[in-house]
Amino acid sequence: MNGGRPVNGASQAFSFSRRATLLGIGQGAVGLALAGRMTWLSIAENERYKLLSESNRVNLTLMPPRRGWIVDRAGIPIANNRTDFRVDIIPDRLTDKERVLPLLRNLLAIEPDDYERLQRDLEGASGFQPIKVAENLDWERFAAVSVRLPELPGVAPTRGFARNYPSGAAVAHLVGYVGAATAEQYKETKDPLFVTPGFKLGKDGLEKTLEPDLRGRPGAKRVEVTARGRLVRELETRPDRPGQMIKLTIDAGLQAFAARRLGNESGAVVVIDCRDGSILALASMPAYNPNSFSDGISQIEWGMLSEDDHLPLTNKALQGLYPPGSTFKPATAIAALRSGIDPERTVNCPGGYQLGNRFFRCLGRHGPVNLHRAIARSCNTYFYTMGREVGMDAVAEAARQLGLGAEYPLPLPSQRYGTVPDPAWKQRKYDEAWTQADTLNASIGQGYILTSPLQLAVQASRIASGRGLVPRLLADAPVIGPALDVPPERMGMIRSGMDEVVNGAGTAVRSRLQLDGIRMGGKTGTAQVRRIVGGARGGLGVPWKYRDHGLFIGFAPVEQPRYAVSVVIEHGMSGSGAAAPVARDCITYLYDREKAYASLDALEKGWGGDIETRMAAKEREYRLARLNPAPPETETASIEGGSASR
Repeated sequence: MNGGRPVNGASQAFSFSRRATLLGIGQGAVGLALAGRMTWLSIAENERYKLLSESNRVNLTLMPPRRGWIVDRAGIPIANNRTDFRVDIIPDRLTDKERVLPLLRNLLAIEPDDYERLQRDLEGASGFQPIKVAENLDWERFAAVSVRLPELPGVAPTRGFARNYPSGAAVAHLVGYVGAATAEQYKETKDPLFVTPGFKLGKDGLEKTLEPDLRGRPGAKRVEVTARGRLVRELETRPDRPGQMIKLTIDAGLQAFAARRLGNESGAVVVIDCRDGSILALASMPAYNPNSFSDGISQIEWGMLSEDDHLPLTNKALQGLYPPGSTFKPATAIAALRSGIDPERTVNCPGGYQLGNRFFRCLGRHGPVNLHRAIARSCNTYFYTMGREVGMDAVAEAARQLGLGAEYPLPLPSQRYGTVPDPAWKQRKYDEAWTQADTLNASIGQGYILTSPLQLAVQASRIASGRGLVPRLLADAPVIGPALDVPPERMGMIRSGMDEVVNGAGTAVRSRLQLDGIRMGGKTGTAQVRRIVGGARGGLGVPWKYRDHGLFIGFAPVEQPRYAVSVVIEHGMSGSGAAAPVARDCITYLYDREKAYASLDALEKGWGGDIETRMAAKEREYRLARLNPAPPETETASIEGGSASR
């Protein structure tokens, strides 16, 4: 009895059947769920788990890709790759660490600091991720390890590729250099290639800005391993895909010549093709050796570079800013011509220009001068007069049309565009009104005006061609700018004056081209850095850093200009003595290389050899100076801030 209800066979059978049915339904549901899950895993998730299984079975080691070459306009390599001999250790194969490491240290002549670094790296390493022992080895040391591999379990000598710059320091500021990725770069990208031994990426110059094109795709070595990571067998290797080849407008020979011709000076040379704006040379010296950065620069070399007052780490062609001095006068002349002033009108030069109670000096007493003679003799008085008559707004507009104060679309990481001032600029910058004295200073390229050597070369190319050429570095379609807003015959008057600067009674007659039938026109400039108490100019009697800059812009041939050039020699004291001869030799190289090199070889004998020889000697002197420091010198010259008006 159960609650008054009789229990019989029928009721028990019904109860059992109901429970069995519910249990069967439950079992069926579980079975369906399991079957569905198995179907999902075996079909829908098959690829995922296959990859996971493969990753457990196969160890993948990335191989750095070969970087794409950088070549000049004729295909001559500016940056290429050389064979790099290196030695790594595979931690899982290192079965006798106490014996292998000392043997490696002796074979490779490993420095104590590098040996300690290797031991630290091995402490936390495991598996098949290589640990660098040494790179950039010579063949003898690499072979010494290779022939003793049976005694060196876990050691893996490999041949890779390292970046190479055949011209060394001559192209440093143009192409930049490569180096290992930083920890911050890896954290930002999480790219395993960044921590692969031997991988390097662009750090400066074209190497940095063109990194996506130059890098290429890494290769991979596949090794089958056990669950504990032990080697079973080596599988096939996937080759790397090299980066793209980048072709430049640069003439590699001219680039190297221009850098060498700068000698021991601090400055820059820029040469532009007047037909399409192609940059043929973009040299800045002194410079560093990019091969040193690629191989790993020493502390001694880095200290020498960073402490040098000639700033070898700065690309002066793009980042150096200088008062243009008299090289600015063609811009003032164009402003006068555009304002309707007769080029034959004469201005009397008594040795300067009187403005109120202040006398602005000229470089001499030139008497009556017109535009042609004013350019040839670099008469300040004429340009003081023209600048004041047309006004600074007109002068600034002409300067900008010639390319000053502009930034150009070049694939380089940094470019400074200087200052082309006008009354509105001064009001914004200093909250001060523009004065007539400011106009006089600016009219001769002093005062607030600052330009770069690249801009000066663009100015020369636009004067020579009469068009708004846009400079370019990549050998792609050129951008031909419109004609300048100056009638061709009047632009010809300016070129005629610049012709006489070099080939007549001008300021650069000593730099006349020694080539039959080819003349170079140009304009010299001397830009004051500091006003020196007593009215003295920045010459040999003052410290180097306070001497005047020497500048020159030019073009050749005069009749149908093909090449435009600008040269800036920091603290060179005069454009005619320091900058114009460099421009002359660079233009000579384009027409007669044998004659240009004959002149250069004679100069380098007096300088102490070529760039590489002088840099090596300088490093030796620096090492000795660090061992025997000299007492600091005391400067005695009296210097005032600000730039003079001349």
